[in-house]
Amino acid sequence: MIHGWFSDDNELFFERELIADNGLELPVDALLDTAFSGWLAMDIQDLEGLDWTYLKQ
Repeated sequence: MIHGWFSDDNELFFERELIADNGLELPVDALLDTAFSGWLAMDIQDLEGLDWTYLKQ
C-alpha cells in the first residue's frame, strides 16, 4: 500500500525512491498526476545527478 498526503493546494503527494546509476537510492516526493502519460518529467540537473540517460523532450 502506498501512503500519501495532500498539499495545501489539494495535490496528492507520495514518497518514491529514485535509483541512481551507481545504485544509490534517493527518496523524493512525487506528485500524483491523474492524466499520466507514461513519461517521467524531471529537471536536467536531476538527470545529471542520477547519471541517467536523457532520451528526449
